[in-house]
Amino acid sequence: MTRFSLILPLLLALPAMAQEGTPLTVQEFESYVTGKTLSYADQNGVWGTEQYLPNRRVVWAFTKDICQYGTYYPQGDEICFVYDDDPTPQCWTFWRGDDGLEALFSGDSATHLSEVKQSAEPVGCPGPDVGV
Repeated sequence: MTRFSLILPLLLALPAMAQEGTPLTVQEFESYVTGKTLSYADQNGVWGTEQYLPNRRVVWAFTKDICQYGTYYPQGDEICFVYDDDPTPQCWTFWRGDDGLEALFSGDSATHLSEVKQSAEPVGCPGPDVGV
């Protein structure tokens, strides 16, 4: 076995290892997000916006969608969200990237979101059945 064949697997793994940083604890996450409204995007553009309120409460809205109200809690290295209209936990691993938070959806390495905007303004919540 050559040195190259021993090193090649390590070199191939480097991009995946560099992609994720040390997962944030729920306390670190809470300290970073409380009082802020963050917008997240994937490779296709803005995915949605979440407002982080005291006591681990949140208001989430997919782009141009009605708001969902919920809470978050720790589960191992993940932070899980449950919303009033769907009690199924949505668990994510968060870490600090170069430009803000990065997030990876539990069990789905294809859903990787990055913080793209930060604000102190609340989420704009269009109501259902709004119109004339």
